[in-house]
Amino acid sequence: MELTTVWFTLIGVLWTGYLVLEGFDFGVGMLLPVIGRDDTERRVLINTIGPVWDGNEVWLLVAGGATFAAFPEWYATLFSGFYLPLLIILVALIVRGVAFEYRGTRAEEWWRKRWDLAIVVGSFLPALLWGVALANIVRGVPIDADGEYTGGFFTLLNPYALLGGLTTLTVFLTHGAIFLALKTTGDIRDRSRRIAALVGPVAALLAVIFLSWTITQYGTFAAGVFAVAAVLAFVAGLVVARMGRDGWAFAGTAAAIAATVVALFVSLFPIVMPSTIDAAYSLTTSTASSTPYTLKIMTVVALVFTPVVLLYQGWTYWVFRKRIGVQHIPR
Repeated sequence: MELTTVWFTLIGVLWTGYLVLEGFDFGVGMLLPVIGRDDTERRVLINTIGPVWDGNEVWLLVAGGATFAAFPEWYATLFSGFYLPLLIILVALIVRGVAFEYRGTRAEEWWRKRWDLAIVVGSFLPALLWGVALANIVRGVPIDADGEYTGGFFTLLNPYALLGGLTTLTVFLTHGAIFLALKTTGDIRDRSRRIAALVGPVAALLAVIFLSWTITQYGTFAAGVFAVAAVLAFVAGLVVARMGRDGWAFAGTAAAIAATVVALFVSLFPIVMPSTIDAAYSLTTSTASSTPYTLKIMTVVALVFTPVVLLYQGWTYWVFRKRIGVQHIPR
């Protein structure tokens, strides 16, 4: 297997890990004022993701860094063409992170409500815009012979991309609600299950439409297999959630998100940025990659450090695996 293929696969794995893990804490953030009825309950919700949310974002940083190093042409075209939506996502993530840290520094209700709003907005915008961005990458954007993006911001807001954004938004809401049902007790757990039962069917419907559109217009047979697996896993997660099997339900929604990302990357390969102007202008794993020597060095570094990062993050989740409730929050 060529190193360009190896790194395309690794970047796909990084995006899969990021969207599975960050997906549920986006969902928790958006549900903060819906499920949390008072400040104590909202603190419970924040504490479910408090030990892990920043670690989840490491997957994004590594994915961006790996893209820059392994496929600089892809990185340059992607970040210049998607500059405004990516800037909005970046600002939202920064504000969201600040909100987690500053919310508890003062006890006044108005202070905490403002930071709660920042958490909600900072979770909503990335949950929506990541879907828009990924859908545009699969669909293709106007790229000229020099590899430069020639469209504008509203070029990215096409029907297919907006459907992708709504799909990720509702799927992350469901994923987050099921995560809360897995991690909390009492009334918060009950409300989380009701939210998952309410939003889940809508997310499933949007996912079926989006994945069907993807496979019929841009996909391959292999991508179709993963798309079907994603839908089945998501529906299975909703079914077992109604049965009160929170762990299996979370595994189902996580598997659905992972299978969806794999389906999108399989649909792309070997292209990394399709051009809607002329297929000959599309960026591929070969034309957009770094030198073989760079890829060799990156591979050695990845083989050494990736297992360490995975073990550390896995240990973090194991340490903070227990449920929490209002009784665990100091008054």
